[in-house]
Amino acid sequence: MITGASRGLGSAIALELATTGANLAVNYLQSREKAERLCERLRETGGHAQAFKADVRDEDEVARLVREVSGVFGKIDILVVNATGPQPQLSIEEQTWESYLDQLEFFVKSPLLLLKQVLPGMKERGFGRIVQIGSEVFELGVPRFANYVAAKGAQLGLTRSWARELAPSGITVNLVAPGWIPTERHAGATREELDAYAEDVPMKRMGVAADIAKMVAFLASDAAGFITGQKFSVNGGNTLA
Repeated sequence: MITGASRGLGSAIALELATTGANLAVNYLQSREKAERLCERLRETGGHAQAFKADVRDEDEVARLVREVSGVFGKIDILVVNATGPQPQLSIEEQTWESYLDQLEFFVKSPLLLLKQVLPGMKERGFGRIVQIGSEVFELGVPRFANYVAAKGAQLGLTRSWARELAPSGITVNLVAPGWIPTERHAGATREELDAYAEDVPMKRMGVAADIAKMVAFLASDAAGFITGQKFSVNGGNTLA
């Protein structure tokens, strides 16, 4: 199950996981048409995919989501926590406590609600893969972005604590921290902004969504069974320092 999977990184992750033979539960909130089109593409690869609408910040909706997904697929072995919302850049003077809570809803509350719903089944089977989508901003300390940076830091803390607690149950918890990966969300970015970011990246280029998807697929695989509690920066070396 991938949250926020109708577009951007979520869509790329679904397409990559489909190549591994995984059945895909594609969660969306508003973009039903995009979610359905993605599922059609996934089915063309021979996989089983279905779209499920739910606001993953709402406890009742998350419970319903997991019931519906389990009803279709029987179980949830892999959870990719990817859903996000608006990410306004605000000066300290412009920031409010609510602007922090808005980000914590996606990166602390939602992961907790989702994990609590899938955890009983994972513990019963002695197997589970939790992959969170974080960000390089926690290391970079991006200005005018403290609300988002703080929430992403909290998400990394969740990952590490949950990994220690769940390791004896055969459940791994890891976080993939992308750099700036241009997707539909960044349609308004100028060529100058993209070039300026790429110039500071050691590899001198922007990443693509497939870069993130391949790391997620690895962490969801049996090959990553002895890896937990880790943050994997996929950003061309942008946070080497």
